[in-house]
Amino acid sequence: MFEFLVRKSASCKNDVLSGLTVALALVPEAVAFAFVAGVDPLVGLYAAFMVGLITAAIGGRPGMISGATGALAVVMVTLVADHGVEYLFATVVLMGIIQIGAGVLRLGKFIRLIPHPVMLGFVNGLAIIIFLTQLSQFKIADANGALQWMQGPALYLMLGLVVLTMAIMYFLPRLTLAFPSALAAILVVTALVYGLNLDTRTVGDLASVSGGLPSFHLPMVALTWENLLIILPYAVILAAIGLIESLMTLSLIDEITETRGRGNRECIGQGIANVTTGFFGGMGGCAMIGQSIININSGGRGRLSGIAAALFLLSFIVFASDLIEMIPLAALVGVMFMVVVGTFAWSSLRILHKIPLSDALVLVLVSAVTVFTDLAVAVGVGVIVSALVFAWQNARRIDSEISLDENGAKTYRLNGPLFFGSVRSFHDQFTPNEDPNEVVIDFRGSRVCDHSGLEAVSNLTERYLSQGKKLRLKHLIAECRTLLDNAGSMIEVNVIEDPRYRVAVDELA
Repeated sequence: MFEFLVRKSASCKNDVLSGLTVALALVPEAVAFAFVAGVDPLVGLYAAFMVGLITAAIGGRPGMISGATGALAVVMVTLVADHGVEYLFATVVLMGIIQIGAGVLRLGKFIRLIPHPVMLGFVNGLAIIIFLTQLSQFKIADANGALQWMQGPALYLMLGLVVLTMAIMYFLPRLTLAFPSALAAILVVTALVYGLNLDTRTVGDLASVSGGLPSFHLPMVALTWENLLIILPYAVILAAIGLIESLMTLSLIDEITETRGRGNRECIGQGIANVTTGFFGGMGGCAMIGQSIININSGGRGRLSGIAAALFLLSFIVFASDLIEMIPLAALVGVMFMVVVGTFAWSSLRILHKIPLSDALVLVLVSAVTVFTDLAVAVGVGVIVSALVFAWQNARRIDSEISLDENGAKTYRLNGPLFFGSVRSFHDQFTPNEDPNEVVIDFRGSRVCDHSGLEAVSNLTERYLSQGKKLRLKHLIAECRTLLDNAGSMIEVNVIEDPRYRVAVDELA
């Protein structure tokens, strides 16, 4: 992955300056996502302020930025179009309650089950999405109101300012780390545009960001079973997408900063933030990978950086909207393009031919599904495919070594995991009809991993029992005893408990 020159330690100055940089970048993003969801721009800005402030203060990952996101906005648009914005506010409240429940139940730890190829596909897909969303800034409305690609001098000016922004962000950290490069680039490009009176689009051309303080507002939705059935599916989907994106962004920031966040605390923080924003007229949100990367690369490490970003954003809305609306969109596009460069896992392109083919396919698949559908579907597909590949590969790894002792007893020494995928191969190792009257099965090199494996052991003992043969089972896990109670004296079970290993069954002895 491409890496900027970043600070490894936190300081108040770095956090405040980084928060200012993030706040500037949050404005057009929040406005754009509000348009995607079909709501007023202030609904997106209020969500960015409240979600960002609360998660920064009580969430599980200092330095991570949260706010209104496109992944959530594309799900919200149908709800708003069909039922109105009040249903959105109610849905966001229920979404937050679900997320709090996930944190209380400590479900955040399951982020560890996501394979590394899925993580690489996630960051690559999000980098592509960030890039594609910025291309809309290169379109302008014609006389009929239809959007057309820029041409001629307007396009060249836009490209020139974007390149200048990226150049400042690339070279300034090599000269000094005393000032965030993204903030410096925004200030320089803004001064250049107004100093030379250049005709280019600004934040004010998107929408007005002027407003007051958010006020408490109960969603105007009747508490009926019918309404609950309307909002519940959306709330579950939004909660899942929000937690997946937040926890995966948390893992990415952990890797960059060489520290460790707290997943379950982040779930609770996200939930409280969304419940709050739902009651204050916001559209809800989750972690934002682009702004989080900007924050980290600008020196933001502590909670103060996220808190400062949220407070600066609110001050822009209430006091300084005219100044913020003067910022050229080209400067913010350049900042986000550098985020794309820093987010995309370029190393994944170099290792595609070196890693197993299945991992390479999962990486590409997750990237593609992230771009064309949404994050939750992409991660789900990646995890399922990875699990199926793992099961298929391990299903073929069970085998046995066979030996006969001086008394004619036959011993099977098993090797490999016994689970639902390897049951067939397990049964193929044995020949009850041809075996001698005394048989020993040694499980020292094997492990029974699930209920299917337990049933396979039970069925095998029944096969030997029906032949009237003496069977000894050695080094078998204790959980198998409940399934072998009917074996009688013909089956001798030598159980050795392994304290490091357990399987889940319906009943334990």
